[in-house]
Order: sequence, then structure tokens, then C-alpha cells
Amino acid sequence: MDRSCTGEAFLYFYRNRVRFSDWQAVVIYPSRTLEQSITLPYEDLLKSDRVHRVYLNELGEITQLPVGVALMVLTTIEETEAPEIARELLARSQQEVQPDNRRAIIEMITTIMVYKFIHLSRQEVEQMLGITLQQTRVYQEAKAEGRQEGRQEGRQEGRQEGRQEEAGAILLRLLARKVGELPAATKMQIAALSIEQLEALGDVLLDFASLSDLDRWLTNFSDIGSN
Repeated sequence: MDRSCTGEAFLYFYRNRVRFSDWQAVVIYPSRTLEQSITLPYEDLLKSDRVHRVYLNELGEITQLPVGVALMVLTTIEETEAPEIARELLARSQQEVQPDNRRAIIEMITTIMVYKFIHLSRQEVEQMLGITLQQTRVYQEAKAEGRQEGRQEGRQEGRQEGRQEEAGAILLRLLARKVGELPAATKMQIAALSIEQLEALGDVLLDFASLSDLDRWLTNFSDIGSN
């Protein structure tokens, strides 16, 4: 806690004195070696009950820590060990974290690993961690939008067509975010695919780097279907 942080904290609490009649602060360090060496001006504050210092490398074995705390410790783990530990945390989150919070945990773990492996894309990191397409944020967002459209279509044209419409809507959004805006002709090709064909497209879309990759897949798939 340096002078600027202390000053900002006091200024913040002064400006929000109506909301905060009392306060405590937690200062988190990866290790004691990274703590400021000059603390004399703040010694009284640091020794008080208002400021608590936490050293991540002293919290114990990461596999024994609560998932939320383990996420902070993951930021300090070496690259050689981080992938395995991240995968373990992902597995634990499926058992220990409420379903509504799992997506946030997946996003946090992925983001931490993206910053650790700056030479990899987010999708490459997701593949390294074994994160499926269905677990990614972009899929979940597209699914939420597509489900609503699919339900509306399903009420009008039947349950099977509703499921197909939902799957198609999800894939169109994913593809647009992956390779850019899709031409109308390409959208029509995708809309004509069956449920099974849409699932096959979903399995490979993360490998697409451009619109031409999608066009090539649709052409090849069409050729296979006609033979």
C-alpha cells in the first residue's frame, strides 16, 4: 500500500462518507518479496485492524483452496504448471460451483490463461484447457438469442423445426463473430441444413479462419451429400 493508494482510499471514503461509516481493506500480494519495502509512513495503518495483507503463495496447496481463492493463486502459477491446474479448477467448478456461476468461473480461468500465454489466441487457450464450444461465452450468448428465436419459430411451425431454427440461429451468430458478416447466399445454405448437418458444422467452426473456409466446407459437404 503506497502513498498514492492510501491517498486514493481516504479520498474515496471521504467522498462516499454517507455510504460508508466504517471500512476495511485487503491488500493482495503474490508473495512477501513483492511488498513495498518502505512502510514506515503507514505503519500505524498497516498494523491496525483496517488493513489486511494476503500473500497468495502462503495460502497453501491450490487444490485444497476454495475455487474463488484458487483463481487468484492461479495468476501466480508458472506456465509449465498452469494448464494442468487450470483444467483441475474447471473440473472442480462443475462440482463445487452453482450452475449460474460456472460460466463466470470458466471466463475467469480462460482470461487468466490468455494473459499467461500471450502468444496463443483465446480459442487456442480454450482448446488447451479442454473447454468445449458449448461452454464458451460467445456460444452461450448466441444460444440465448437463438433460443428465443427458436421458441417463437417452434410455436409457429412445430417443435422439430423450432429446434432446427434455434441451432441455425446460434451457428449464424457464432460464424458471424468468427469470420465476419455472412452473405445472404451463405445464410440460405446454412438455413437449409438439417439438424445433423448443423451439428457437424458446429464441430468444425472453431477451425475456420475466414469466410472462404466456411464456403469450402459448405461446398465439400454438399458434394459429399450428392454422392
